[in-house]
Amino acid sequence: MKILKWTVWLLVLGTFVQCASVPITGRKQVLLMPESEMVQMSLTSYQDFLKENKLSASSSDRQRVENVGKRIAAAVEAYLKSQGLESQIDGYQWEFKLVQSSELNAWCMPGGKVVVYEGILPVCQNDDGLAVVMGHEIAHAIARHGNERLSQQILIQAGSTAAAYALKEKSETTQALLGSAIGLGSNYGVILPFSRKHELEADRLGLIFMVMAGYNPEEAILFWNRMSAASGGQSIPEFMSTHPSDAHRMEQIKAFIPEALKYRK
Repeated sequence: MKILKWTVWLLVLGTFVQCASVPITGRKQVLLMPESEMVQMSLTSYQDFLKENKLSASSSDRQRVENVGKRIAAAVEAYLKSQGLESQIDGYQWEFKLVQSSELNAWCMPGGKVVVYEGILPVCQNDDGLAVVMGHEIAHAIARHGNERLSQQILIQAGSTAAAYALKEKSETTQALLGSAIGLGSNYGVILPFSRKHELEADRLGLIFMVMAGYNPEEAILFWNRMSAASGGQSIPEFMSTHPSDAHRMEQIKAFIPEALKYRK
């Protein structure tokens, strides 16, 4: 009876699974959410964010962000179209905003909504540096990392629920220990390693996208050196972090640059 229940559960879950591949890298990924829903949810979050945060008072800096963003987006769209991958950006309506904040931050939501924080501009220093940041964030969206992370959370939650059901007749202590073990195992064994993999994949794709748009990928090394200095370096071990260590990241970026340069027109 238990085997039958597990089989039915897996079959139901399997009907929602989309097997996909990341453009250029070819990495296989499992996506449980329709991308159209990711785009719609992101639009709502984006609109809420803009209601609560002010745009930069500097029209010249706002224009810089928009110019660099449009240039990268146009290059990415042209590439995806040339490869028959237009569906990767179905429903995308690009927007590029610079907001008032001292944070060293930027992000891109599914659907092409890109936000850069004023605090990161001094670290960028120039348009090539800004292209490093925006290419990286756009890469997260093109690679559907948000959908993949949400799908991982859904699968982990499903596994936890199934395990709890299987041990429902065990003692509370045993159930508590199992819950703790699953939590630690999924965090250090799945979530954090995948997050670091996503960051490096976004670095790789971001370099390629900025080269497609005519920017210099060598600036990425200088940018991440400045970023490391501005943020004070990393204080926790890499395996406990969502991001690769600064040294590992720069080592990988140096290795990615020759590949990126192959996309120069």
